[in-house]
Parts: sequence; structure tokens; C-alpha cells
Amino acid sequence: MAVRTTVVWCPDWPVVAAGLSSDAPAAVVRANRVVACSATARAWGVARGQRRREAQGRCPGLELLADDPARDARAYEAVLAAVETVSPLVELSRPGTCALATRGPSRYHGGDEAMMAVLGERVAAVLDGRGEVRVGTADGSFAATLAARRVDPAERLVPPGGTPAFLAPLRVTALARTDPSRGGLVDVLERLGLRTLGAFAALPRPDVLARFGPEGERAHRLACGDDARPPDARPVPPGFAVEAALDPPVDRVDRAAFVAKALADELHERLDRVGLACTLLVVAAETEHGERLERRWRHEGELSAGAVADRVRWQLDGWLTGSAPTRPTGGLVRLALLPEEVVPAAGRQLSFWGGRSVEGERAGRALDRLRGLLGPDAVLVPEWRGGRDPDARIALVPVAAVDLSVPRPATDPAWVTAPWPGGIPPPSPARVLADPIPARVVDRRGEPVAVSGRGVVSAEPDRVAVAAGRWEDVTAWAGPWPAEERWWDPGATRRRARFQVITEQAEARLLVLEGGRWWVEAVYA
Repeated sequence: MAVRTTVVWCPDWPVVAAGLSSDAPAAVVRANRVVACSATARAWGVARGQRRREAQGRCPGLELLADDPARDARAYEAVLAAVETVSPLVELSRPGTCALATRGPSRYHGGDEAMMAVLGERVAAVLDGRGEVRVGTADGSFAATLAARRVDPAERLVPPGGTPAFLAPLRVTALARTDPSRGGLVDVLERLGLRTLGAFAALPRPDVLARFGPEGERAHRLACGDDARPPDARPVPPGFAVEAALDPPVDRVDRAAFVAKALADELHERLDRVGLACTLLVVAAETEHGERLERRWRHEGELSAGAVADRVRWQLDGWLTGSAPTRPTGGLVRLALLPEEVVPAAGRQLSFWGGRSVEGERAGRALDRLRGLLGPDAVLVPEWRGGRDPDARIALVPVAAVDLSVPRPATDPAWVTAPWPGGIPPPSPARVLADPIPARVVDRRGEPVAVSGRGVVSAEPDRVAVAAGRWEDVTAWAGPWPAEERWWDPGATRRRARFQVITEQAEARLLVLEGGRWWVEAVYA
């Protein structure tokens, strides 16, 4: 039987945590994609998953914010403190959403409805008008989460035993709304004509298991309202808790996070040796004044070592740099990680060609170690972006903002599909100069080569001189590729024309003419 659960949800929490007004059009962006936006931005057509440029096109005055899970967790500590006044056993899945079992609190407050009203009032008092709070109660966390997202307050309380009827008319996209990793399954179900949770739940479970595997069977259980989460949970073997003494006491997040990363690796190795994975983790700490801090973090899947380290760092940030009422009075002297719920590890199937490999796993662990040593934003990975300039086509983003465990479309040059008039055709330059080098380009008569407003060359380039060097004969050239940017803004407009030039020394360069002056922008060899 699913446990009667209440979920407290603060919509658009990353925007609220950034301190912006709910009336401001704002969006939080990670890896060039919108991950959260305000209600005002949604009214303009901004939605989660949109590319940054598309969102800005729909809402010209959109304010963009970088995704910062530590900031979100830090601001959410005050909300958790308010929820803990109703029940001390609060499970945190991500900043903005938490859950608690309702059996004891509901009896104390006189029923589910009264308890939900108390929770809403206390969280609303903490938010003080900076955001909205919704409270939903149902049998199981999945249904309670969907109930909390309902617009009508009367639909947020699902009576005991009424969860299957509540879920039946909802679209199957609700499965991916609570866990984005189910997006592929949802896409297949919709193409099969199974558009509601009720239609999916009507399928025989053995057939679902045979067709979609354990993940599909798990989603089928949720659609049926059978949220005994997780169905294969088992008692944690003794001796799997890991802890470390901090001497001298630690009051800085970076120092505590360094210790937490080592603990996360040790915990993951212990569980991996016996084929287990953690789904519910307790982060506990003790201060030099005897204060005991504890927080439960739940994950729908398996918590990897990197995921554990991230959540511990977010929690430490919330404790050590949070608001005064929730901040400890002294430094931390003890840090412990306790797996409270474990499941059999799904393991991994390494591919013979391509896919996941031993080398890829080793590289991922190395990146995790570097992040722990240097900070979450110190390690960068490349992504393809649109642009006319060679240095704008590839951007470096923090590895903390992407998921390296799944294929990343942004690493494929075909990821950029929008046209860029005036862009340079392939091949791309081998090296883009940080500071362009001045150059001179003349025709056979020794006159400087120019480009008209219509993109017509005054004469063929004959010789090139880079900086104060000697003249070199041009053996081949291509261009021009003219580009006029921001023509509507007199203060920011730019007119340029680029050429690809090969000289007698077999040196290939990318030259740009702007404002009557020539520059070497990049080299090809």
C-alpha cells in the first residue's frame, strides 16, 4: 500500500530563490536551456526546455539568470524549517519540493485538510509574498506531487483510496514531469496512442515489463496509484554509514564540501561492493556547541557518488550560509552520511563500440574529483553554439550545468540548425587568436583592397603583410563574407567582411576587414 503523503511545492523556486519579484519576466537558464521561469514570462510564451534565444525572442524584456542549485538550496532552508514545525521527518527531493508522511501530523491537527492549511500558512509566512506555495495530499508521493500542482485548491486533497481515479484522466506526460528521465518512455506511449495514465494503467503489468523493462514497470505502478516507493527497497546493512571528524571546526562551505566528497566516494564504494545503490540519504552534522543538524534527500533513481556529493554540498551551503534563524551558532565538528533506503544497483552495460565505456567512466570520476578540489564552476566542457565569429561557435560551460552520463546533443555540430548569414563556411580555423593581429592587403597596383556596401571587392588580393612583417604573395583566396550586425543600434552596429587567404608560404589565414583596417582573426594551420 502506498503511504499517505503530503507534498509542499513552491512553484518557480529557482526564480524565487534569486530574489526576483513574481511579476518580473525572468527565466533561469542551464546549458543554454530554460529550466524555470516566472508566471509573467510564461504569459509571454516562455516555457521550460526552450533555447535561450527563443525565449528572448518571445519575451524581449526577459531577465536571464544562471542556474545555481546551491543558491536554491540555501534559500529553501527557511521553508524546510517551517515544514519541520509540522513534522520532523521531511524528505527533500530537490530545492522547491519536499514531502512528509501525513499519518501523525494529520491526527495531531485534526485531519488532512487542517494539516494542509497549517503547512500552507507557515510556509506562506516565510515566503512573505515572494512566491506561491501549494500543498497536495494523496496516497503516495507521485500522486501527492501531481495534486500539489493542481490549480484548483479543491483538487489538491485526494481522499484515501481515490488515487487511481485521480490519476486516470491525467496525461502520461505527468510521468516525465516528476522525473525527466522518463521522457523517452512518455514519447513511446504517446505514439502508441496511450495518452492518459488510465490507459497506461489498463495494460497488463507483465506485458509492460516485457516491453519496457523495469523502468516501464515502475512507471506502470505509478500510473496505477501503487506508489510503494521503491518496491524493492530493503534494510540497509549495518556498517554502511560514513562519517568524518572535522578538527578544527569548519564554518566554510568549500572546506566541508571537500570532506563530503571523500565521504560520498567511500559510501558509493561500500554499496557498490555488495551491489546496492542509495535512494534515500541522510546528511547529518554536529556543531561545536552540540547542535545536531539532519536532512533527508530522496532521489527517484540511484544516487551516484557525484549526485551524493552535489546534494551534500547544497545542504552544507544551506546550513552554513543560510538565513540567521536556520544557521548553526558554531562550526561543524562532525559530518556523516547515512543511507536510509537502498535498492539493488541496476549496474551498467558497457558497449563494444561507442556508448558508455570504461574510459568514459574513468573520465567522469576524474571530473568529479576536479570539481571537488577546484569548485563546481572551475571545470568546463565545450558545446556548439550559433554565431558568425569562429570563437562564438563553441562555448565553454561548467560541467556542473550538464549531465555527462547521457548523450549530449550540444556536442554535435548538427546541433546548431539556425542559419547565420555572413558566417564562415567549413573548415573551421585551427586556432582563433585572442588578440587579432593587424595586417595589410593590397592589389596588383599596390592599392589597399576594399569592400563596398554591397559586398563587392574593389580588386583581387595580391599581397599580404602581417604586422610589420614582409609582403607575401597570395596564391589563393575566397570571400568576402560580409556581415552587418545590430544595424538598428548606432552605438553597437558592426560591418565586417572576412576572407580566407593562402600565401606562398602555404599559410592559411582568416582575415577580416572592419572600419577600413585589416586584421588576422584566425589561422588554419
